Amino acid sequence: MTPIPTQNTALLVVDMQKAFVDNQYSLGQLGLDVTPLRDAIPGCIKLVEMARAAGIPVIFTRYVYMPGMVDFGLHRGAKGEDRLANKSLGFGTGEIEVIDELGARPDDIIIDKSRPSSFYGTRLEPVLTSMGIRNLVVCGVTTNICVESTVRDAGQRDYGTYVVKDAVAEFTPERNHYALVGMAWSFGEVVETADVSAAWMPSSSAQAAE
Repeated sequence: MTPIPTQNTALLVVDMQKAFVDNQYSLGQLGLDVTPLRDAIPGCIKLVEMARAAGIPVIFTRYVYMPGMVDFGLHRGAKGEDRLANKSLGFGTGEIEVIDELGARPDDIIIDKSRPSSFYGTRLEPVLTSMGIRNLVVCGVTTNICVESTVRDAGQRDYGTYVVKDAVAEFTPERNHYALVGMAWSFGEVVETADVSAAWMPSSSAQAAE
C-alpha cells in the first residue's frame, strides 16, 4: 500500500447528512431504510477528529437540490418520482445538513451537489487547486453511488485517492463489497481508519500498539 500522505491532502466527507442516516427524514419516510448507512458514522467521526488534530483540511459535501427541485434530473433512480414530489433533499430543509456528530464548523468548506459525483457541476476542483490539494482521503455514503462516483472522478484527475472502507456504507453488503473492489482495481486505494491513524497520528498509533 502506498503510504497515506499528510502533505497536500484533504479529508473529503461525502454526503454524511441527516437524511441519509435517520429514517425520520424523507428517504426513510418514502420506504428507503437508511439504517445500514449509519455504519459509516463511527469511522467518519474518527477521521474528522484525526484530520483536525493533524491539520488536514476537512471538506464536506451535501446532496441538495435547488429551490423548486429544478436540477433534480431526468434519471431519477429509486423512488424518484416520490422523492421529487416530496422535495426530498430540497434546499432549505433541515435534512440536508451534515450530521451533528461530525461537528462541522461554520468555517468548514461545504460543497453542495445535485449529482452523485462531488466533482460534477461543483466548485470542488477549483477549491482543491487553490488549496494545493493533490491527495484525497474519502469517506461517507453511499459506497456504490456517491462515494464511488467521486472516487472515479478523483482517480481520473490524477488525485492520490484513498477510500476508507470502515468509514463508508451502502444499503446492501453486496453493493458495498463490489464498489470497493471496483474502486481498488483502478481508481484509488482502499484503506482502513487504522492506516490513516498510522500516517496522520504516528505517535498515537505507536502507543496503541504497545
